[in-house]
Amino acid sequence: MAQIMRIGRRTLFIFLALFLLLGIFSSSEAVVDRIVAVVNKEIITLSEVEKMIGQLKGEIEGGNRLERRGRIHELSRMALERLIEEKLIDQEARKSGVKVAAKEIDGAIEEIKRRNTATQEELEKALANDGLTFETFKKEIEKKILRTKLVQWAVRVEPNVGEKELRDFYLKDADRYRTEESYRPGHILFKVPREATPEEVRQIRVKCQKVLTRIKAGEDFGEMAIFYSEDISSKDRGDLGVFKKGELLPAFEKEALRLKVGEVSGIVRTDFGFHIIKLIDLKGGDPLPFEEVKEKVRLDYLDREFEKGLKLFLATLKEKSIIEIKL
Repeated sequence: MAQIMRIGRRTLFIFLALFLLLGIFSSSEAVVDRIVAVVNKEIITLSEVEKMIGQLKGEIEGGNRLERRGRIHELSRMALERLIEEKLIDQEARKSGVKVAAKEIDGAIEEIKRRNTATQEELEKALANDGLTFETFKKEIEKKILRTKLVQWAVRVEPNVGEKELRDFYLKDADRYRTEESYRPGHILFKVPREATPEEVRQIRVKCQKVLTRIKAGEDFGEMAIFYSEDISSKDRGDLGVFKKGELLPAFEKEALRLKVGEVSGIVRTDFGFHIIKLIDLKGGDPLPFEEVKEKVRLDYLDREFEKGLKLFLATLKEKSIIEIKL
């Protein structure tokens, strides 16, 4: 079961906090540095891109070498796009004269320590492990706060939203406003080793297909899981337990939630192998009345308007800038 679960919520929060607030990653691979972009005469180097994607790159698994290279290149392009946007915001911040007070930096650092239940010593040790000093960390925090202040100044959203706009927003995205949904999937797993040859993969799929054919012909899913599944859940007749949306691998979850309760899927491929999935139970997902979620709808509406404003602001900065990409 652990194979198809995503990263834990606490770990994910720490990861996102570092990614969103610091934008710094260390990479164990040596990088031959070169210029990958020039933004209004200011350069962005390959090492900056590598620092941003270093940890994420190590998590890319599955597929052949060519596919993995393509995914890493796509990740690099996304990181470069973000670095270009940050460079444009930094340049605009310098023009605007926006400043950051020392107490704002200290407050942000204290909030990071509080949310991650870390002491000053633990924070400095974690930074040192990534080759960073506390002073470098403070400068990065200052930069992030400066960017935030500039964006908040540049992107204005009208907080007073009419009832009609909110109701229209609610109806267009009604699936967002439902009771929390949980589901209970079962599966039979046929593992595919990373080093498997195309012929070996074909043979494993044939084994999976034979079991699927027997299930479709009326044999018991749970018994097939006991005899054939290569996952620890085989002892529970393939039952994986109860999950909420977003807790399992996207490809697995998408197929599981496509099924009706009691229905069995076709063959589903993930990085771990071939799965036969059964939806054992499904609960929740009922619509919530508008009045009950009105405040959440308002906040979601304002978030959407801010995102639209931010995209327009960045597009405007790019339009009046000279950007040369060499990646």
